[in-house]
Amino acid sequence: MNKINGYTEDEAKNLVRYICEGRKEGKTLSGMFDGYAKKTGRAKGSVRNYYYALLRTSGDDRVKKLLRGTGLKAEKITAFSETETDDMLKAILSQKSRGISVRKAVLNLSGGDDKLMLRYQNKYRNVLVKQPERIERLMRECGLAGSADENRKKLEDEINNLYDKLASGLKEENKRLASLIKKLTDENSLLKLQIKNLSD
Repeated sequence: MNKINGYTEDEAKNLVRYICEGRKEGKTLSGMFDGYAKKTGRAKGSVRNYYYALLRTSGDDRVKKLLRGTGLKAEKITAFSETETDDMLKAILSQKSRGISVRKAVLNLSGGDDKLMLRYQNKYRNVLVKQPERIERLMRECGLAGSADENRKKLEDEINNLYDKLASGLKEENKRLASLIKKLTDENSLLKLQIKNLSD
């Protein structure tokens, strides 16, 4: 069997065995991906991707032999409709506008389903790269923002305001410290004078 995502044939057998045993124990696929990742030192996403790639490898007799009798099969993925895509993107953009990362937003939307989360994430990135105007349109429909230039300007303004607040805070702190240093210097001079007077 050729390597898929860097796995050898023995590693593929071990993963299939691990998944089959986990299914008998009633474990979830997500939990098994996580468990196998910890056991092997691989990333959970890499284990998941490899598993689905293996199930979809239909032309290799060794893969067929490996999977024979296991009952493991890849479910057919149904493409998102345009409405589903828009609804999903609006939900992600809405969460993003509240400071939530895209990764966290798709996790929330998928209800913890790794496969669905990956589909949401891939769809979002795909639209962001290939149809940025669609993202802008949906943001306007949600009342979230204007054009990319407006969003960039808004971000720059936020950064500038933050910088001004930090700079203002630093100026105040510098004044306070300068005043404290002057006070300590004066007290030090007074103590030196008192010590000199005692010793005379």
